[in-house]
Amino acid sequence: MMDRSALDDLKNAIRTIPDYPAPGIQFRDITTLLGDARAFRRAVDELVQPFAGLKIAKIAGIEARGFILGGAVAHQLSAGFVPVRKKGKLPHETVGMPYSLEYGADEIEVHKDAVSRGERVLLVDDLVASGGTAEAAVKLLSSLGAEVVAACFIIDLPDLGGADKIRRLGVPVRTLVSFAGH
Repeated sequence: MMDRSALDDLKNAIRTIPDYPAPGIQFRDITTLLGDARAFRRAVDELVQPFAGLKIAKIAGIEARGFILGGAVAHQLSAGFVPVRKKGKLPHETVGMPYSLEYGADEIEVHKDAVSRGERVLLVDDLVASGGTAEAAVKLLSSLGAEVVAACFIIDLPDLGGADKIRRLGVPVRTLVSFAGH
């Protein structure tokens, strides 16, 4: 577990943008963390640490910031990388999973051959809020026979309950920092 000053450093590297994308929302922007070499390295190291030596076969990164983090985590764990994309963005044969949004629905997809039965997969994204996308990703990967070992995020917004939603699927959740509210 990270010490208090390391947690504060990561939290301070994240920019908060008020009223984006809508009034009342406090958008947690990790581009500032990604642009700070030391903070970026620390975040990736902390996401990787509990899983070193656990024979993770693939990292599944959720579009788009999950691609950046997931690629770095995959490199550190000597694992392959699986992009989890919005419907219609992948060029080969896909399988999808619909999920609910606050207002409406969407769908994510992976290539049909992205994971094999029994492969150990770690799900990575920048932030877990209501958890709809991550929950759909866990279900999608599991439907292909993958064993989703855990879901990792830099930021948790616990008031929105997303991490708990993923835990109810039997998937452990690792987050590095949390922010109250939306």
